[in-house]
Amino acid sequence: MTTTASAVRHTAFGQVGSLSPVDRLGVWLSRRRIRHHIPSFDGLRIADVGCGYEAVLARSVLPHVAHAILLDVAVDGALKQQPNVDVVEGPLPDTLAQVESASVDAVLCISVLEHLWEPQDALTELRRILRAGGVCLVNVPSWRGKRFLELSAFRLGLSPAEEMNDHKAYYDPRDLWPMLVRAGFRPQDIQIGRHKFGLNTFAACRSPS
Repeated sequence: MTTTASAVRHTAFGQVGSLSPVDRLGVWLSRRRIRHHIPSFDGLRIADVGCGYEAVLARSVLPHVAHAILLDVAVDGALKQQPNVDVVEGPLPDTLAQVESASVDAVLCISVLEHLWEPQDALTELRRILRAGGVCLVNVPSWRGKRFLELSAFRLGLSPAEEMNDHKAYYDPRDLWPMLVRAGFRPQDIQIGRHKFGLNTFAACRSPS
């Protein structure tokens, strides 16, 4: 599971420059879908895996959660000062080994797997750290989304080209579903479908109570 030095990403999403309008729309749409599956974050212990430098999604719920674990290669220093936040910096999926098993109620893995050389290892770790009765939310770009993302980044300049050049794979539901099962989620506990006008695949995976 060890990530080689040549494969390590050295900057987190949003660390350099500001988010593009396309990125901001994507974050807003993801937040709406997350709220559908987690109506309230009150008192929850969460992990935001590949949270991005600003940890935009996790930051928006910090006043409500009991504890948040933020994982990425770099995270804003201000977040490290929050009393209910632990930051784990380093490459994924390696850093997930530092998170205790069955320790979080909700795992967010939003637009992350497509950047990893070992996505199956990451999913297995997400299942490991999830408590009984918890939920893991995974969002990835689909093959249809590939065309839109590359048009936006490479031709229109509306998205950062370096992010698209860092993609290792794209996932339709039929690609992601067997990976979730191999990670240890039961088929009956997986809800999966298309998201963001078919440009993404979104899965909500529950851990049996």
